[in-house]
Parts: sequence; C-alpha cells; structure tokens
Amino acid sequence: MTPRLNSADWRAAARSALPRFVFDYVDGAADDGLCKRRNRDDLDRVTLTPRVLRDVSRPETGIKVFGRRWAQPFGVAPMGLNGLSWPGGDEALARAAAAHGVPFVLSTASNVRLEDLRARAAPGIHWMQLYVMHRGLAEGLVERAARAGYEALVLTVDVPVGGNRELDVRNGFRVPFRPTARFLCDVMRHPRWAWRMARAGRLDFANLRVEDAPGADSASLQAALLTRAMDRSLTWESLAWLRRLWKGPLLLKGVLHPDDARRALDHGADGLIVSNHGGRQSDAAPSAIAALPGVVQAVDGGAPVFMDGGIRRGDDAIRALALGARAVFLGRPLLYGLASAGAAGVDAVLSQFKADLQRGMALLGLENLDDVPGSGLVVGGPDCSPSRPSRISSHQGDIR
Repeated sequence: MTPRLNSADWRAAARSALPRFVFDYVDGAADDGLCKRRNRDDLDRVTLTPRVLRDVSRPETGIKVFGRRWAQPFGVAPMGLNGLSWPGGDEALARAAAAHGVPFVLSTASNVRLEDLRARAAPGIHWMQLYVMHRGLAEGLVERAARAGYEALVLTVDVPVGGNRELDVRNGFRVPFRPTARFLCDVMRHPRWAWRMARAGRLDFANLRVEDAPGADSASLQAALLTRAMDRSLTWESLAWLRRLWKGPLLLKGVLHPDDARRALDHGADGLIVSNHGGRQSDAAPSAIAALPGVVQAVDGGAPVFMDGGIRRGDDAIRALALGARAVFLGRPLLYGLASAGAAGVDAVLSQFKADLQRGMALLGLENLDDVPGSGLVVGGPDCSPSRPSRISSHQGDIR
C-alpha cells in the first residue's frame, strides 16, 4: 500500500474507496470551485520567518478555550452526512477527537441523534452546530443539546440558501437516494463501500424529525423538513432568541466581514469562526485566511476567533494563529481518512497533523502557541498584514 503521508495522499485513497457521487459530495464546492481553491492558494502565500537558537526541545501545543484545555489548536468541523463516507462516521470522528484531546462539533445534519453521540463516543469536548430551518425544530435541538451536555452552540450563518454545487446536481445526488442505472454502476464499482452501507442500513438525518418538535405547527415543519430549506428570516435580532435558549458559549460560523464581526459581539456572540463553508456556498467569497485578519482586528480581543477552510498541514494552523486565530477546524482531510480507513484513518490524519504541528513549531523556533501572535514571525509580505486583510490574493485561476 502506498504510504499516506499527507492530506493529498488521503484524498487519493478516499477517491478510490468511494463511489463518485459520494466523493464529489465530500470534495466538491460551489460553481467553478474558485473559492475552494483560493482557500488553499492564499494559505500558501502566507510565509513565516523562523527564529533560531530557541529551546524547542518540548514544544507546548496546548491552548485554552472557554476554560477548557485543547491538546492541539485543531477541532473537528461540523460536517453533515458523515455516515455516507463510513457507517458510524460521526461516532468515529468524535472518538478520535476525544483521543487527541480536541473538540468535535456535531452537525445538525448528522446521521446520529445528538443524545446517542454523547452516549456512544468517549468523553470529550462536544459542541453542537445549528442550522435553523424551522424555529420550533431549532428550539428543540438547542434544548436537547443543553440537556445532553454539549458545551458550546455553533450557529452557521452563511447558508440562507444552499450553494450551487453542480457536481451534486450532475450526479443526481439527493437524500433519500433514488437509484438510477448510472448510480447502480457507480456503486457496483465499489463493492466494499456498498457492503458496509448495506450492513449499516438506512441513512437519515437523525436530528431532523417531526417528533422532535411536538409544539411546532406540523404543516410548516413538514414543509421545512421536506425541502431542507433554511429560515431566510433569520437576522441579527434573532440572536436574542437563541441567547434566551442557550446559556453556554455561542459562536457564529461563516463570518467574513469585519462589520459583521463587530455586530456579532454587540448581539451577544461569544466567539466567531471565519469560514466560507469550504468554498461550498458563494464562489465569489474571499478565502478564509484573507478574511481572518480583518475579523480579528474588528473584535479586538473581545472574543476568540477561529478559522476553517483549506487547512491541510500543521504549518497551516501556525499561519492562521500568526494572523490572530485561536485555533482552526479541520474538515475534508478527516473525511478523506474516514472514507478510506474508518476510525483508524481519522486517527492517522489527526496524528499527522499533530506531528506536522510539532515539527513546524520546532523549525520556526516556537516554544508554545500562546506566543505565536507576538513572536516576531514575519507573515508574508505587506499584502498579508492584518491591516490589509482583503489583499492577500486576487488570484482567479482555473481549478486544479
């Protein structure tokens, strides 16, 4: 077997292991994929100048967030339909996160009920992500998450409508699946995946059920669940509604504009995740790393700022931390590991990120991560300065 030494190797393995329609769902992006590519290209443009003759014999990779210690500055981003890559995918990701001492964020669109995830996975740092499709259902999810012991609530705010994911449209991807001749041929070429899925049984959105919102108007709830449409009436004022329901840390995921970052804090948010949904929403959006410095500057230390999008190695986390992020969240690389080797693959990917991080810290002369923002590292050229966050890159090239 070819050694899997990095995210690209795991991506290739996932591509071989999954039917095309599943791989395209995991790996794909909106429109022409320009935003997804910018995430990676702009990270590559951020350079860090090493410092030498520092004691890096025992680099400290841990950080503290909301009073909890993370062993590394990584978290598992919320991702839907993980059971499509590997049965029990949500539980496998959560267990690996717990083993590595980092948080796991369960998606509203998970394939396991939020209570069952807490019961089945090893004790760890569990956060809950929220999509608001119907207010009654959302209230039920928030209340259930609080009872189950989730530590933070992550409201995704960049999906008023779904992005134009043309690969999914071309593949006829939808849930529940409607078999076609092309679909069946695709599945037959991947018998191991088909066997695992057949043994696992029916896949569904376990947290999106009518019985979970008994007080809601049944007709409007059924319509929302049928179309999976988001509540487009959600506004800044809606955060007061959530704050009444949720007493723990509340984070907004999908913030890219400095003005939105300031408004988020004014309306009670406790943290922000700079994200363009991995390039899966607006193809015209800036890369997450380009937007990060402006958001950090806007909140001015008033709340922790996290980032996701394009993170493929440990050095990418250091780049983000040098530009003001507290930590980064990982998405596709973990799904590549999950798809190709199940729980062992997720563990291997997280182990590689840890090793990458430790090596990168030693090579840059970093003793601990708390000192990264003020460590004297030179971050790229003038266009990478936090005072000019939107000008890291104007690259608009073709998809690789």
